[in-house]
Amino acid sequence: MSIDSGTLSRLRWSARRGLLENDLIIERFFNRYAQTLSMTDVLALDQLFDLSDNDLLDLFLGRTLPSGNLDCVEVKQVLQQLQQV
Repeated sequence: MSIDSGTLSRLRWSARRGLLENDLIIERFFNRYAQTLSMTDVLALDQLFDLSDNDLLDLFLGRTLPSGNLDCVEVKQVLQQLQQV
């Protein structure tokens, strides 16, 4: 079951970043996966978007691995999709 347009709009708004690199990765992700996102994906993305720009970029580029609350299957699956775009 995919998410509604209001949830997608909120998620896109919270995804706006200060680093162009993050914006490009996130925009490509939304272009590819927006129509198939589940609420589980939304919750995982919310956790990722709570990170600072530099920490998020480090995860996107594989410089660091998810740790703490981010070290869970749901976040790792979404992160893998983000890294593939």
